[in-house]
Amino acid sequence: QVQLVESGGGLVQAGGSLRLSCAASGRLFSIGVMGWYRQAPGKQRELVATITSLRRTNYADSVKGRFTISRDNAKNTVYLQMNSLKPEDTAVYYCNADVYYTGTTNYWGQGTQVTVSS
Repeated sequence: QVQLVESGGGLVQAGGSLRLSCAASGRLFSIGVMGWYRQAPGKQRELVATITSLRRTNYADSVKGRFTISRDNAKNTVYLQMNSLKPEDTAVYYCNADVYYTGTTNYWGQGTQVTVSS
């Protein structure tokens, strides 16, 4: 079993910054795509950004130029640097990862709340 543990959420004023971290631990051989998703109240979960093991990145249009996803493969950790935050970025942010052990399994973190005040 693998656990994804997120940290770094909180309350910030509009225009501010936060950095989210997600560390994977447990039975794993390697990790493929890692990503961040978010879910605002009353809305569906949506993609924020993904990064492959070769560090190819993909971003939602709404966060391009403001958010940066990165990873440390040695630490099995993915980061999300969020700058110029807006109230509409308020959501629970979830970490996601494709983990290889005997096969491939997709895992989700428990989520971390990000609240941006206007």
